[in-house]
Amino acid sequence: MPLTDTTIRNAKPGVKPITLFDRDGLYLLVSPTGGKWWRLKYRYGGKSKLLSLGTYPAVKLKDARVKRDELRQQLASGIDPGQLRKAAKVAQNGDANSFEVIAREWFERFKLTWVASHADKIIRRLERDVFPYVGRRSINSITAPELLTVLRRIESRGALETAHRIMQNCGQVFRYAIATGRAERDPSADLRGALPPTREKHHASITEPKAIGDLLRAIDGYQGFAVTRSALKLAPLVFVRPGELRMAQWSEFDLDSAEWRIPAERMKSRTPHIVPLSRQAVVILRELDRLTGSTKYVFPSVRTNSRPMSDNTVNAGLRRLGYASDEMTGHGFRSMASTILNEHGWQRDAIERQLAHAERDTVRAAYNYAEHLPQRRKMMQAWADYLDSLMIGTNVIPLRAS
Repeated sequence: MPLTDTTIRNAKPGVKPITLFDRDGLYLLVSPTGGKWWRLKYRYGGKSKLLSLGTYPAVKLKDARVKRDELRQQLASGIDPGQLRKAAKVAQNGDANSFEVIAREWFERFKLTWVASHADKIIRRLERDVFPYVGRRSINSITAPELLTVLRRIESRGALETAHRIMQNCGQVFRYAIATGRAERDPSADLRGALPPTREKHHASITEPKAIGDLLRAIDGYQGFAVTRSALKLAPLVFVRPGELRMAQWSEFDLDSAEWRIPAERMKSRTPHIVPLSRQAVVILRELDRLTGSTKYVFPSVRTNSRPMSDNTVNAGLRRLGYASDEMTGHGFRSMASTILNEHGWQRDAIERQLAHAERDTVRAAYNYAEHLPQRRKMMQAWADYLDSLMIGTNVIPLRAS
């Protein structure tokens, strides 16, 4: 029930902090010493966050609600109010041409072009590994050796891939500063070859037919949470990225037409993606509909229906079935499908389109997300039939392209 001024005035401190909820994430925290602090709880990039909105009675209930509504409007526009507040604080207390100020400006301008989880990783990397060391420096004064020192600090803890990614992000910030007239050159360009190359990592996957059959039988006998079991059963049939699977929403599915349309904002390629559903996939989803069909997410969290299952759920399920991380991963279902479909002669372009691999020509990609769709529908059904035959273990159905 929403708060009232009377409730707030009469709230007495206790031995532990007391939380008085209003609505839409706004609540009042009453400390054991009697202080009353306004807080706003919100989610951004799949993570729960908090913002302080001041203290009562300096900030009245109506004022706190106005602040809440303003911040929620920022969220609706794709802006993280916490990051915006940090950027404003840095700009107020430091050099307007500092690396951190310009980096946060660059981030706010471009983050809507990225998947939310990817954007969150970028800003966290900068906040943890770059801002504490060169964040307050004028961006035009940072030299290549200074930037290399930052990167080697990251490399020294064994995070070589992170060091490469941060060098790439810093280069993007420097080039943005050049374009906006606040820097003359990009020192990261001088560091090419200064870091050891990363080893290409492949997601563990099972591609031997007999072993695939063993895996599918293990999944069919999974004894854990029913939603996790459904996710494990659906993953090999649709072979989308793990994040695309766990974030699936019922509004994206048309089971009568046997089709799943994933919107552009949830795709790595930033273009919409069509997943033709085999008869087997539709059966799984119709069964799951009885469990989670009244919720937003197809695979809600075990703790709350308001959030999707965690990004480690499928992998944890595989571990529970006895498959180590170097044997099989959730991402490995993509490699499994790609390897076998290519081996059996299916059209490579159709496979690549179904895998939603990024199209180099972004304009072409935007108009051709349905490319090869008739062939893909045949392929997805043939793939499901082939997997069924592997699971049964006898009379394996040929997967030859028709």
